[in-house]
Amino acid sequence: DLVAGLPKTLQITSQEVREALLEPISTIVDSVRITLERCPPELSADLVDRGLVLAGGGALLRGFDKLLSEETGLPVHVAEDPLSAVAEGTGKCLNELKFLRQVASADRQWRQ
Repeated sequence: DLVAGLPKTLQITSQEVREALLEPISTIVDSVRITLERCPPELSADLVDRGLVLAGGGALLRGFDKLLSEETGLPVHVAEDPLSAVAEGTGKCLNELKFLRQVASADRQWRQ
């Protein structure tokens, strides 16, 4: 409670949570679509064959993998341990600084 400055317990419904997540999820889906449109053809072929892998907390949102698959037309998989996958991938990139530079360079090209 901001007025009293004391903690307060509130109950929210799953519908309220869905409504709160609608805009951020739409933004993520749109960003994925834009990124896929800018992918080089050789990477696009790999994505069609292998699909996308969701990692991080968003991967745990029920039905997000199905939604993303429907919106992109690609298979979408959830990483085995999505919360750890982000940290593990970051560690691998840091161990391979040359690869990290390539990723950063590609990101700058895609944003243009």
